[in-house]
This record gives sequence, C-alpha cells and structure tokens, in this order.
Amino acid sequence: MSRNMLVVLYAAVLIAVVVGVDVQFFRNRFWERLIANIGIVLVFAAFYLRFLRRP
Repeated sequence: MSRNMLVVLYAAVLIAVVVGVDVQFFRNRFWERLIANIGIVLVFAAFYLRFLRRP
C-alpha cells in the first residue's frame, strides 16, 4: 500500500472514530465532547508518530 493511501485511510479512521464517539456518547455536551475529541486525536497522533512515521 502506498504511503499516501495509508495516510488517507488513517485520517478516515480518525474521523470515523471522532464522529462515532460524538454521536454515541456526547450528543449535547460541548465541553465533554471537546475534551474527548482532543484525547482521541492525541492518541491517534501518538500511534502515528510511534508506528507509522518513517524512520
């Protein structure tokens, strides 16, 4: 799989997880949703930097 395709797929999974968590758990709670979204993005960023970045 090419590098660009992997990044696009990774971003699509990130968006799907953020939207899914928002809809399932934090429908009308702004601050909780914001904190959860920041946490999800940080986890995805840490995983990307640890495993998917070029050496």
